[in-house]
Amino acid sequence: MLLASAVALLHASAVLFMLTGSLIALRWPRVLWLHVPVAVAILGIYLTGSDCPLTSLELNLREQAGEPAYTGGFIGHYVTEPLGFPIHATSTQVGIYVVAILPNVVGYGLLAMRASRRSAPGPGRPRRARRRRTPSPPAAARRAGPRTSSRTSAPGRR
Repeated sequence: MLLASAVALLHASAVLFMLTGSLIALRWPRVLWLHVPVAVAILGIYLTGSDCPLTSLELNLREQAGEPAYTGGFIGHYVTEPLGFPIHATSTQVGIYVVAILPNVVGYGLLAMRASRRSAPGPGRPRRARRRRTPSPPAAARRAGPRTSSRTSAPGRR
């Protein structure tokens, strides 16, 4: 049963990442290289009505451990049914799509706006020039220390 629980935890992590990955990418853009394939795979499985391989693996491990299998899929068993929303109801399906798509539309929209701002200056907004590094003084000048004037007087002289 421990392995089945570990698979369920992995499954929950994958679903949560699918929901929030584009928002995480606002901070760490390289996450997109993982988020896009995960989101497309999960969406494809859900839209086609196919059995999720993680759900199948979890159910198989539950049966091997002598536990009863559940029906309705992962989201139905762990999310919608406990909240009182039957998984096959139209309103539940619409809610699932909204919860899945809305954060990604927001995240990818913000990423697109950020990319468009960086690629082209807007009207009336000049492109920022690259900041040049000022060359450091030659090594000999750094070793000599601060220069003093020849007109400085020694203590006691006026």
